[in-house]
Amino acid sequence: MSSASTAPRTFTLSDFDFELPELLIAQHPAPQRSGSRLLDGRTASPTDRIFRELPDLLQPGDLLVFNDTRVVKARVFGEKASGGKLELLIERVLTGNEVVAHMKVSKKPLPGATLHLAGGAAAGGFDATLLGRYPDADGPLFR
Repeated sequence: MSSASTAPRTFTLSDFDFELPELLIAQHPAPQRSGSRLLDGRTASPTDRIFRELPDLLQPGDLLVFNDTRVVKARVFGEKASGGKLELLIERVLTGNEVVAHMKVSKKPLPGATLHLAGGAAAGGFDATLLGRYPDADGPLFR
């Protein structure tokens, strides 16, 4: 009993490569979680639905995957010892209180430089030492 309308859709990586206007990205959760938006991609033309419709969409044998990850506040603002402003976007946490981050700053500081983050230690934040580039000396990220 296989038909084009009920056959499972096969996805490729290119299916997820699309432009998403910033105004369509939720900045805050829906006031009622059950009212959040749900995209139904079971057919060739995706359908907008709301989350509370999910139980009616599930069929016996369907697999439901729960994503319990949480968004962490990974953007940290600070300044160099010279007073120049900087912004770090932490990409991953390494061992020994080290992180790998993208850095937005007018002039990249050299390894060994002290970065005063979240106001610096003197203002309730913290200070960090730039150890170098990542994953190697010419890497695009900072450690």
